[in-house]
Amino acid sequence: MALVFSSFIILMLLNVPIAFVLGISSLMYFLFFGNIPLAVIGQKLYTGTDNYVLLAIPFFVLAGELMNRTRITDDLVSFAKALVGRIPGALAQVNIVTSIFFAGLTGAAVADTAAIGSLLIPAMKKEGYSPEYAAAVTTTSSIIGPIIPPSIIVVIYATATMESVGALFIGGFVPGLLIGLGLMLVALLFALKYKHPRRKTRMPARELYVTTKNSLLGLLCPLIIVGGILSGVFTPTEAAAVACAYALIVGVFVFRNLSLKDIIASFGKSAITSGVILLIITTATLFSTVLTIEKIPEALAEFMVNLTTNKYMFLLIINVFLLFMGMILETGANVILLAPILLPIAQLYGINSLHFALIMLVNLNIGLTTPPLGVCLFTAAPIAGVRFEKIARAAMPFIGIEIVVLLMITYLPDMVLFLPRITGYL
Repeated sequence: MALVFSSFIILMLLNVPIAFVLGISSLMYFLFFGNIPLAVIGQKLYTGTDNYVLLAIPFFVLAGELMNRTRITDDLVSFAKALVGRIPGALAQVNIVTSIFFAGLTGAAVADTAAIGSLLIPAMKKEGYSPEYAAAVTTTSSIIGPIIPPSIIVVIYATATMESVGALFIGGFVPGLLIGLGLMLVALLFALKYKHPRRKTRMPARELYVTTKNSLLGLLCPLIIVGGILSGVFTPTEAAAVACAYALIVGVFVFRNLSLKDIIASFGKSAITSGVILLIITTATLFSTVLTIEKIPEALAEFMVNLTTNKYMFLLIINVFLLFMGMILETGANVILLAPILLPIAQLYGINSLHFALIMLVNLNIGLTTPPLGVCLFTAAPIAGVRFEKIARAAMPFIGIEIVVLLMITYLPDMVLFLPRITGYL
């Protein structure tokens, strides 16, 4: 294991893509541990993606790509302006509210950062916001995307732990909305302090009606997906396929701005993105096999139990650990590697499996906005025209409120579990 972890750290420091870090580190183990046939590598790489639920990932990615190429994003921004445009720091508030709406379309934080950032970061700069502040608002609000359903990372977690996708989807609503409200509060405080602009006049009733009507097609998509899953009409994978069909129908026949060229480009980009995600999943499964062979989960469980018998102290330790792991390792790889190890330990402390899942997913998604790995920071930097280090500093107050929400979720479980209870998942 010293060889495995040494190669892992060295490859990470060399900026080798995480899928290859996991794969090469695992290969080192199998090459030097002679009792295990190398044929196991091929078997584990195959079984890592041999799961029907994972088929939802390329469909959700494709649905997001198709949605991004219609004018749905513009309509959602306009609707958000109608709702919160008169609040101090209006465009920052619009940015956050749009992320909440957009979460129901893509389920991926990077896609949200790129789509919303391309529209709102230049607009915020034009109104006098600093570029780093505009990018900070965009990146920190984009993590709402993987929390509110549908969500790609939720599908990965469900595959790793056999947790119900429907339960995770319905459980993500409250944490996502709490993060959104927390970010809006921080943006309001900044607006009051720095006199950020807002719309002074009321929107005419006719304009409000047209804006609301135009946004309905975008708002209906998550309702169809989640409603279909919760009602049992279709599975999560079928829901993802329905989302693709919905995006095609809206783009081709309603808005009529989705050309054949756009559709082909969406398929190509979705194939690449899905390939990257699935490659990470399969090599993470191989690395997880190495950990299992060496009985690392059992050793970690014994260490944690000996460290503390207090459930609340355990939760604090786990949160600190996951925040650190989110800073250095990709979210999907973290879930595949850590969820099967940490969930049984959490259950030893009497923690509900769905509650632990929500803690872990919110925690690791915060890592998307924290250096050195923070992929959302790197996505927003070229759009804003500033270095990602400046965005990271500007994002600290927003990350702070996200951690406060994380602690609320951690120590007030009924706050996030009441929706799964009333819908019959608990």
